[in-house]
Amino acid sequence: MSENVKYKRVLLKLSGEALAKKDEGTGEQKDIFDDEIIKSIASSIAECASLGTSFGIMIGAGNIWRGKYGKDVNRAKADHMGMLATTINCLRMQDALQKQGLDAVVMTAVTMTAFAEPFNYEKAIAYLEVGRPVIFACGAGIPYISTDTAGVVRALEIGADVILMAKNVDGVYSADPAIDKSAIRFKSISYKECLDMELKATDASASAIAMERGIDTLVFSLREENSIKNALLGYNKGTLITASDVPHTTY
Repeated sequence: MSENVKYKRVLLKLSGEALAKKDEGTGEQKDIFDDEIIKSIASSIAECASLGTSFGIMIGAGNIWRGKYGKDVNRAKADHMGMLATTINCLRMQDALQKQGLDAVVMTAVTMTAFAEPFNYEKAIAYLEVGRPVIFACGAGIPYISTDTAGVVRALEIGADVILMAKNVDGVYSADPAIDKSAIRFKSISYKECLDMELKATDASASAIAMERGIDTLVFSLREENSIKNALLGYNKGTLITASDVPHTTY
């Protein structure tokens, strides 16, 4: 297998749930962190960085906050709580990357200088150019904006070649494969089709911005062996969501 990477700079989007420890029988969350999964992700990033790819990383907070708002919590306040939760996840990933020998930086959209740097896209690019992964916390720094959308914005700001969206499923399907056994897995599909078919591969605002600005998203399973490396080498069997309006293809 060639070790020539297809993408030189990426925005890796990780859900908070991807970091969580799950019950092997039920699939329910047991703990907010799975140390082995986090170590595996960090090891994969380190290996890919050695091939010449620079990483921006956006992490959600579903493992801590899970997107559920208590009836007594104002939505904007709940989103602020979620931003703090993303920072916890980002600091955990920074520690894991540092243990792999990567001098990772956490940059936050909300100022908290005691343990992270304020986000500045020029400084982020400077870090990436010398091989330092940059982990983006607090999403876009404002309520009502998901980390999917914030990830697209950061990808554009740092000049990423592609958004790598690592999930617990192996691509985008025509329906939920856990419910509908006849669901079709797409090899490629446009953002427009995703929106028209209401597939919710990413949220609508993220898809709209990515489509307008011409950046593709590769959706793949984080749990498959060497999944991040395979995505960079072009061997991953996920779904490429394209900005160009072309007919979809399936497996």
